[in-house]
Amino acid sequence: MAELTKLVLSVTGSDRPGLTAAVAEAVASVDGNWQEGHLSQLGGLYVGSVLVELEPSKQAKLEAAVEAIDADGLAVSLHPAQASGGAKGATLLFELVGQDRPGIIREVTTILAKLGANIESLSSGEQTGAWGGESLFHAEIVVTLAELTSPADVQSALEEISSEIMVDFSFPGAEG
Repeated sequence: MAELTKLVLSVTGSDRPGLTAAVAEAVASVDGNWQEGHLSQLGGLYVGSVLVELEPSKQAKLEAAVEAIDADGLAVSLHPAQASGGAKGATLLFELVGQDRPGIIREVTTILAKLGANIESLSSGEQTGAWGGESLFHAEIVVTLAELTSPADVQSALEEISSEIMVDFSFPGAEG
């Protein structure tokens, strides 16, 4: 059996029912293995990324199969997956909720960068407040910490800016 390669398949384009099934069919049509995916509707567009494992000789066929899905312009890119490198520290999950305003993610990610934390996933969006119906910004972030950074260091640094950026942080599973 030929050695397999892993690729990250990214797609963006017009959304319609059945699009994820069509992407899955394109992967299967080249005997690819769909290993992990993150797909959503964002701003009215279909946006996603999928980790695919397949024979290297079938990469061009996969790209052609996915591009053929949407005549309205499904932008497709394939990139070789990278091995996770280096030592990993502790993983920390935290959430934030606050009045929606520009700059929240910039402020939070600046703190994380200064602490050497690597963002593994970030999911965000607006939600309606339970009491007043106001628009609230919500984010869930998972980070891998630098070797000498503790979850308490991150929690403390974020709580220092919470009143400045008008958000509340929660740290599910954190002691304290």
